[in-house]
Amino acid sequence: MGTFKKLWLPIIALALILSACSGNAGNSGSNNGGGKEDPAATATGSAADLAFEKGKYDPPIEISTVIMPREYTKGETKENNVHDRWMLETLGIKYKNTWYPAGGDQYKQQLQLALTSGEKLPDFVMVPTDAVLTNQLIDSEQFIPIDELFEKYANQAWKDHAAQHPELWYPFTKNGKKWNLPIMEYTDNDDTLLWLREDWMAKLKLEAPKTIADLENIMDKFKNENPDGLAPKDVYPLAISMKSNTNTWMGGLDWLFGAYGTVQEQWNKDANGNLEYGSVNPGAKQALAKLQEWMEKGYIHPDSALWDEGKSAEIWTKGNAGILPGANWVPDWPAPDLLKNVPGSQYKAYPVPAGPDGLIGTKWQNSGVNSSFMINKDAKHPEAIILYYNYLLDHLANPAVGSKYENGFAQGYDWDMVDGQPTSDKEKIKDFFDKFPYITGPARIPDLYMSTLVKLANGEKPETPYEKQQAQFRKPENWYAAKVVMSQLDIRKQNYFTGAATPTMIEKWNLLRQSELETFNKIVYGKLPVDAFDTFVANWKANGGEKVTQEVNDWFQAVSQK
Repeated sequence: MGTFKKLWLPIIALALILSACSGNAGNSGSNNGGGKEDPAATATGSAADLAFEKGKYDPPIEISTVIMPREYTKGETKENNVHDRWMLETLGIKYKNTWYPAGGDQYKQQLQLALTSGEKLPDFVMVPTDAVLTNQLIDSEQFIPIDELFEKYANQAWKDHAAQHPELWYPFTKNGKKWNLPIMEYTDNDDTLLWLREDWMAKLKLEAPKTIADLENIMDKFKNENPDGLAPKDVYPLAISMKSNTNTWMGGLDWLFGAYGTVQEQWNKDANGNLEYGSVNPGAKQALAKLQEWMEKGYIHPDSALWDEGKSAEIWTKGNAGILPGANWVPDWPAPDLLKNVPGSQYKAYPVPAGPDGLIGTKWQNSGVNSSFMINKDAKHPEAIILYYNYLLDHLANPAVGSKYENGFAQGYDWDMVDGQPTSDKEKIKDFFDKFPYITGPARIPDLYMSTLVKLANGEKPETPYEKQQAQFRKPENWYAAKVVMSQLDIRKQNYFTGAATPTMIEKWNLLRQSELETFNKIVYGKLPVDAFDTFVANWKANGGEKVTQEVNDWFQAVSQK
């Protein structure tokens, strides 16, 4: 997602990507059915085993890379910086023949051009979350399956998360083999909750909304009895985005559809364990009826259909809305704008409410992965990326008290001694810098972030270096929001379809989505009756949706087989 989230610094899409031309023909192995030697088998030899035993390559090895645009400090350059010096000294790994694409789009184009032209591909290719690109790379026969390498060399935290979340392999599984190494991300960091104007709640003496009916009462009070003295015509209590998606990261409506038993714009499991497109579930009709009612009452701004996620937040931060659906990190952005624009304003996270039948639901599209790596069949050291990432997970993701990384990655950069004491407070450190070009992006243990915030919200003392860092940098409102999210874990509905577009999707999906968006908007704005939903569903199925559903389920059965 393209959000501003301080937590994501530096987000993997902007991080260093391992890639480029190795030019090595020494290991011509392939596991693509060509009958050649398997590089994964070669990697189990003595050199690789010795490197994992020692924790580094001695003598050092070279790997080919692609480095995305980065910031540097202290006169350092992309060819000579603190991370690269650390990597050589600590792991015995150095770069060779590096590409420097201008950005993510250029990187994709360069990669696809290399595939079509036969140009040498990188040793290790970072693959953004893009099912089409992933399948193109798998089908190129330029990469090896990672099953054996992962089983032999991945550390326990990596293996444990993969075992607990087998769905993370679905986008990377083809022909019964796994092709991508998943890079872990914090789980539940995008789960939806409701951010309400707490000063309004207090002045109106309102209680937490447990149901949609409770929320409607709150919206009515916010609009017609506004505590700031705003006229009803100037208040649109619910800030939402309906421009391109309504199941999204800010101003989304997944929680409303969830109150009626579905989550729109994604593939949910039905009662029989089959995948169903949430927008055609009967519950979507009830959610649309409620949205139409709210639009008529002025609870939603009439321009919402033109607003993207960032724009939907503006009406909340300007003080003209009282409810913003968003994630736990809203206190970092955009809440500071609210406090600046509306003196005396306060905000607080609330659980999403239940529908009339007691149903509750939100999106959950994060199984703890935000990108992946593929390994070139010609890489001389295919296991090197695992050695690197293992080290980050073991030492930097949750550093131990007294460890080399207790205070940060590098002294004089993201931590330093000030007045005789170590600190990572950027306000106290001259030329503070923490945008290190980690190959995989910063290492993250998926459940660590949210569990730490819950601990802080419970009033427990931070003990580990990681906990102390979160206590220093995350706001108390953020801590509490995490606790709210974790109190509703059982309501999440996962998007189970993470594969490439199916044949019928390629042919028909754009038209199906266009029909969905137009019909839903017209219903919300009262230009079509709610019963138009039934006609939409019938047409959706007849015009390719039924075939798409079959293809999606065929894919799901194939990738989820034990």
